[in-house]
Amino acid sequence: MSGKNWDRVPIDAQSVDAPLSQSAIFLVVTVAADKAALARVCSVLGELDDLVKNVGFRDLGGRLSCIAGIGRDLWDRLNASQRPVELKPFAAIKGAVHSAPSTPGDLLFHIRAERPDMCFEFERILLDRLGVGVTVVDEVNGFRYFDARDLLGFVDGTANPTGLDLPASALVGDEDASFAGGSYVVVQKYLHDMQAWARIPTPEQEAIIGRTKIDNIEIDDDDAPRKSHKSLATIEDADGNEFDILRDNMPFGRPGQNEFGTYFIGYSRYLWVIEKMLQRMYVGDPPGAYDRLLDVSTPHTGTTFFAPTRPMLQALVEGAQK
Repeated sequence: MSGKNWDRVPIDAQSVDAPLSQSAIFLVVTVAADKAALARVCSVLGELDDLVKNVGFRDLGGRLSCIAGIGRDLWDRLNASQRPVELKPFAAIKGAVHSAPSTPGDLLFHIRAERPDMCFEFERILLDRLGVGVTVVDEVNGFRYFDARDLLGFVDGTANPTGLDLPASALVGDEDASFAGGSYVVVQKYLHDMQAWARIPTPEQEAIIGRTKIDNIEIDDDDAPRKSHKSLATIEDADGNEFDILRDNMPFGRPGQNEFGTYFIGYSRYLWVIEKMLQRMYVGDPPGAYDRLLDVSTPHTGTTFFAPTRPMLQALVEGAQK
């Protein structure tokens, strides 16, 4: 055994604040209505931490992690005595020009590692354990693209909270004490029209995004009549307090199929923050002045989950098994 294998596995299951990785798999499944399927799911969720360690121990430098998010319908099926106060299905958004759909999903598995083979192996074992009682409704293999850029050529995630701001932005606090440490998770799979984007001159692309393309400098558009994506995604309350979310978006694609996309995943202390952000993007601020990025980026999914802490997840599945 090499020296490094004597070290502790550095990442546990349900680590919302795990470092951004080079590779990821976003797996969304539904759970069959029968009791046997639910019991099988509970068993797998209960051993999720062991599954992470069993695969992660093969290369500790691979930093394998997995977060399980639970949708509202499955949460209720687990016979939980209470649920996170804001947990509800993703609400479809209808703007004057663009819409965001709501799509099914009982469980989200956000699998991250520095190596794609570790993500692959973990997903393979996970699905084998889950068995035929679950149906895969979406599966996306993401990758880090150069210096954390999306396929549109812009750096993504610059505004992510860091340090002490990260838990304050991404993790539920005393306002819902029974679920403190957990996080609301919203996912959307966007596909890009790369040819349409390429026809837009770079200065106009920068105005749409709200940052310069090459050096990632923020553009001040506070006084502009049409706000950028950056400004529309900045959320403040009535007192001017800004609320951040933790994004771990990743590009994905198959050039041979003309498929180019971004998988949006946002972790938030408050679900309303992401909901308000999406309303501003699709409806506009003022109404009608929607996010022009949507002219070339179309959402194909939209689902909401809650990622409990590991002890909370264990208690939830143990209660359902009684």
